[in-house]
Amino acid sequence: MELTHIPAIDQHAHNLVRSEVATTTPYSAAFTEGYAAEIRDRHARHTLCYRRSVRDVATLLDCEPTEAAILACRTRLGLDTLTDRCFNAANLKSIVLDDGFLPDQILPLAWHQQFVPTHRLLRVEWLAEQLIAQVNRFEIFLEWFRSELNPPPAGVVGFKSVAAYRTGLDIQPIPWEVAEDAFYDLKYRFPDARVRLSNKALIDFLVHQTLAIAAQYQLPVQFHTGFGDPDLDLRLANPLHLRPVLEEPLYRSAPIVLLHAAYPFTREAGYLASVYPQVYVDFGLAVPLLSVAGMRQTVQMLMELSPTSKLMYSSDAHFIPELYYLGAKWGREALGQVLDQAICDRDLTVQEAEAVAIAILHQNATDLYPIES
Repeated sequence: MELTHIPAIDQHAHNLVRSEVATTTPYSAAFTEGYAAEIRDRHARHTLCYRRSVRDVATLLDCEPTEAAILACRTRLGLDTLTDRCFNAANLKSIVLDDGFLPDQILPLAWHQQFVPTHRLLRVEWLAEQLIAQVNRFEIFLEWFRSELNPPPAGVVGFKSVAAYRTGLDIQPIPWEVAEDAFYDLKYRFPDARVRLSNKALIDFLVHQTLAIAAQYQLPVQFHTGFGDPDLDLRLANPLHLRPVLEEPLYRSAPIVLLHAAYPFTREAGYLASVYPQVYVDFGLAVPLLSVAGMRQTVQMLMELSPTSKLMYSSDAHFIPELYYLGAKWGREALGQVLDQAICDRDLTVQEAEAVAIAILHQNATDLYPIES
C-alpha cells in the first residue's frame, strides 16, 4: 500500500541538537545506539541502516550518495532549510518531544514549532534530578516533584520514564521511608552537584507517584522498553517486568505506551497490548534503525496479536532532522508492506487496511493524547 499521502503524528521523538553540537559529532552517530568511538566512527557505517539511509538522504537532498556529499549539502542548506525539507517530506501533522535527552545541547521546543505543531513529554527522571540539586529535605523535594506534575504543565501531553535505562522495568511499590533514605544518601554523596538518578528505590517510588497523577488526568506515560544504548541492561528492559504496574487498579486510567516495539521483545509487547486495556505500543527506533526485513517483521509481529487500535507510529528521531524523514519514510513503507500481506492473507479487506493505516499513523495518537487533530 502507498501511504505517503497519510499524515503522521510522531508520538515520540527528541529535540534536534544545536548546529555547533552537530558539527562536532560524527554523522554516523545518528545511525547507531552505540557511543564507543570505534562503533560510531567505524562500524556504524557498515550497518544496513546506514547504507540505506545515505542513499535515501542523498535522494532527498539531490546530491551524490556519499556521506561527504551529504555533509557538504547540509552545510550549504543550513539547519533551518534542512529541517523544513525533512519535516515536509515526512508529512507530519505534529511531533511529541521528550526534551530530557541531552538537555544542555538541544534546541528549544519553540524552535521546532516553526516547522510543525510541537508538544512536550515531561521526562520524570530528568525532573527529579533538577529538583534534588535544589533542596535538602525529602518532603520538600517530593512536594515540588508532585507540583511539577500536578496539574500537568501547559504544553505537556504525556510523561516519560527511562527507568529501563537506570534500574530496569521491574518497578515495585516502595515505602516512603525507603525512598527518603535513598534521597538523603544521594544528598550525602553529592551535596552540591546535580546527580544522575540511578537509585532503584527512589526511581520506583517516583514512577509510582507519576502514575498516580497520570491516572488522575488520564494522561499517557511512555516507558522506554527494549533496546537502546549500552547504558541499559537489556534483560531488564523487557516490558513483561511491568506486570505489577499494569495490574495495579489505581493506575488503570493512565495509558501506558511501550516505546520502540520493545525490540527484541516485540511479541511480548504485542501480547501486553492485547490483554491490558491501558497498554499501547509504538515502533519508533526499530523503524528506521533495523534492516528493511527487520522493520517489516517488527511491525508484523506487533500486528500478529495486538489490536491495531493500540499501535502508533513514532521515529525516536534525535540529533539530526534526517531521522524524522527516514522514520516516516520507512514507517509508512514497512506498515504498507505488512498491510499488503494482511490483505493477501484475508486478515483485512482493502478498506479495513486503509483505516488501519490512518489509525496507526495518526488517529490512535490523536485519540490518546490531548492533541488537537
